[in-house]
Amino acid sequence: MELDLTNDQELLRETTARFIESTFPLSMVRQFADGDITLPTTYVRDAAALGWFAMLVPEEYGGGSVSGEGVSDLAIIAEERGRGLQPGPFVSTNVVAAALAEAGSDAQRTSLLPAMVQGEQLATWVIGDAIGDWVPGATISATARGDEFTVAGEADLVQDGVLADWLLVTAGGTEGLTQFLLPTGASGVTVTPLAGHDITQRLARVTLDHLTLPASSLLGKAGGADADVERQLQLACVLTVSEAVGAMDALFEMTRQYAIDRIAFGRPIGSFQAIKHQLADLSLTLESSKAIAVAAVRAVQDRTPDAGEIASMAKAWVGDAGIDIAQGCFQVFAGIGYTWEHDLHLFLRRMTMNGLLFGQSDWHRERICRIQGV
Repeated sequence: MELDLTNDQELLRETTARFIESTFPLSMVRQFADGDITLPTTYVRDAAALGWFAMLVPEEYGGGSVSGEGVSDLAIIAEERGRGLQPGPFVSTNVVAAALAEAGSDAQRTSLLPAMVQGEQLATWVIGDAIGDWVPGATISATARGDEFTVAGEADLVQDGVLADWLLVTAGGTEGLTQFLLPTGASGVTVTPLAGHDITQRLARVTLDHLTLPASSLLGKAGGADADVERQLQLACVLTVSEAVGAMDALFEMTRQYAIDRIAFGRPIGSFQAIKHQLADLSLTLESSKAIAVAAVRAVQDRTPDAGEIASMAKAWVGDAGIDIAQGCFQVFAGIGYTWEHDLHLFLRRMTMNGLLFGQSDWHRERICRIQGV
């Protein structure tokens, strides 16, 4: 996606691609989607050894990035994950790691960050609902009662909730947004697996039944998490967008190669003008998606004042473009592309779900209008 990768970043990309191909290639992803196999027990720790969860964590806790630009390095990994439709924790785990690094207490950082970097403890972000309304704290509330807090509500579409050991819960209240870090096994927490459109991902519903949490569970200040949550949303958006662009790129290349290999009337179908025009339009949409994704990653990496707006622009554009590319590829593949045995629908499912996670395109367009004061 990025044209001017450093040597270290190029090595990161190549290493990530080799790991995916040797550990969980697309043929195994299909078996995983069909329910025939589960994620290998060593997958997460092997991925952690490659730095998948370390890029936004300070070195004193075992973290560190390849280039000194953690967001950019994670975007490289996310893109390769998208190409291979990788399951397993990534986006939300890195969001929580970044939140801990920036707002966690010394005790929280010391006890959790090293274990998260090594893949020994997994965490996920609890923020959204099931209808695309990702307003932080909209469905979970927190009420202060002396030195304790009562937290209640429900959130759907929680990434890898059934795998997580810890939850970063974003709750609303009269004082503003408050975040809590709590174990999934806490009394009053129910994690329910969900069947989703994307059969290569595992999503869950998290229900919080009037939990009573001590002040030590706070991440940051009570009622003062608005800026932290904004940063977390930006990170989640650019990593999800990068993953979607990787999937779009892989699907387009698959389609382009098919247009070269498929012979009809004695010539490759890619030589017909109608197919040429279709591929040209798809290529333009793909390159536009890559460009806006790069702009968003750079803005979030550099924490520019307009980073939130650019991240939402990328999320809105890529969310729509992914569906357009998938549908265009269906036209090139024709009947075979609509079969269960073909991999095209797996890419469509991933891009559809990524378009929903952390805000649909319409939600982000409205967010841009709010940012601009329209």
